[in-house]
Order: sequence, then structure tokens, then C-alpha cells
Amino acid sequence: MATTDLISNYIRFLKRLNYSAHTVKYYSSVLKNFSTCLDVPIAGVTNDKILEYVDYLLERKLNPKSINCHLGTIRGFYDYLRHESGIEIANPVKHEYSLRVPRPLPRPLNNHEIKTLFDAIRSLRDQAMFRIMLRCGLRVKEAANLTVNVIDFERKEIAVRNGKWGRDRIVFMSSDAFQALKAYLKSRPAFGSKRVFLVEKGLFKNKPLSVRGIQKRIEYYARKTNIAVSCHRLRHTMATQLLNADARPVTIQELLGHDCIRSIEGYCKVSSVKVKRDYFKAMEIILSKI
Repeated sequence: MATTDLISNYIRFLKRLNYSAHTVKYYSSVLKNFSTCLDVPIAGVTNDKILEYVDYLLERKLNPKSINCHLGTIRGFYDYLRHESGIEIANPVKHEYSLRVPRPLPRPLNNHEIKTLFDAIRSLRDQAMFRIMLRCGLRVKEAANLTVNVIDFERKEIAVRNGKWGRDRIVFMSSDAFQALKAYLKSRPAFGSKRVFLVEKGLFKNKPLSVRGIQKRIEYYARKTNIAVSCHRLRHTMATQLLNADARPVTIQELLGHDCIRSIEGYCKVSSVKVKRDYFKAMEIILSKI
């Protein structure tokens, strides 16, 4: 079977497994790029060919994380060929081929940066959008997909539907996020889209604001305030603030929609405020018994 047909079958397989459209599109792009670089059939790819492909990606200046994503996609494709298509073929992508990726600890915004950021935001929509992301820990895609019908104003709750890995969860609104959202919705057009955050100007006015649209807004405020802020950094900030306020890691895990407790280890590492407080609290108890 031709390489293009094998890739097409794999893409259909991923769609049947309900992979997101974004993921399917990415996998398809990676595999097509990989196949165009080959001078042998798929079944003839050796370990050396994979290493040559890694060298090719390095020459194109891809970072280690992106290269590892390529390798993971190709490895998954070969697993599919062997276990789902019944093709007797060895997987040429060894796990040890993955490049070392530095993992800098997430740095949360401090209180001064948070105040400076929100003081610079005049738009009611943007105030509500970024307050919700900061206080509720929504991912940018979750904020873009937020609809009015999942908001319980009486309980100050938001039902996040189909989050990452298809997980649903409930998050809660702090008083400042609640008031910002109410103020925005009061000024927002009541007709049309069920989505909460809408485009305010131009050709697509009153259409749902896209993920990229939200990212562009935070990039605008980052330039305006000279603060290195991003949508994901707002999540880092929420997690660290909750940890410093003695919220349990399992609580933070549930609110952020992480699949395992290890996902928030990074927040624990940067929470020096809590470490210091816990230390002196413990020492106070210890010394009182002497």
C-alpha cells in the first residue's frame, strides 16, 4: 500500500478515536512532512533514517520540544501499522532518540504585575476574560469555547465542558472575576452566538473570539505594560497563589483539570512563600516543646 494511503488510514483511525481536529491536523502535517523526506518505503525506514530526520529537523531550527513531538507522532504511526493494520514492521523510533528538553519552572505574576496588567485593561470584555482565566484557571481554548449556558451565577460556578482530554469539571468564580463577568455581559449584545467572548470590532464583530484572538489580546497588553504575561502564565499564577494560600494540591489539580497530581509539581517547586511559612510554623511548634 502506498505511503499516502497508510497515512490516510491512520488519520481516519484517529478521527474514529475522537481526537480533536487540531491534533488530527497536526499529526497529518507531521507525517506528510516525514514521508516527503524519505527515499525509502515506510517499511524500509531504519533507525539511521530516523536519526537523519532528526538532523534534518535540527537544521530547520526546530526546538527540542517540537522535534520530540515529531518523533512521538511517527512512533504512534508505526505502532498503528503494527498493532491495528497487522503489518509486520519494527518501530524505528526508539524512545532514547528524544531530545533533552529544559524545563524552566513556571514563574507566576506577582501582585504588582497583576495590578499593573488589569489597570491597563479598559475593555470590559478583556477584563472579564482575563479575570476568569486568572481566577478560574481556564485554558485559552476553554475561555474561547465558554458559553453563557454553563455559567451558574447564583452559585458562582462555571461548568467547563470538553476540556483537555475531553474532561469536564466545575470551576468557581472569585468576587472580582464574578463582577467583571457580570459587567461585561451587561454590555455585551444579547443576540447571536452563545459564546461569551465576542469580537468587538471589524468585519467579524459579534462573532466568537478565537483562541488566536485571545492570545493576540494578551500579547497586546504584554507589550503595553512590559510584563511577560501569557494566557498560560495566568494559570501558573492561579495555581501558585492557591498553593501559597494552603489549598491542597489535589484541589488545584481538580480546578486546573490536570490528569494527575504530578502535573502540578512545578507549582510546588516555585512556591517558596509556602515553604517559608510552613518552615516557621513548624519551628514554632518544635521550639514550643523545648
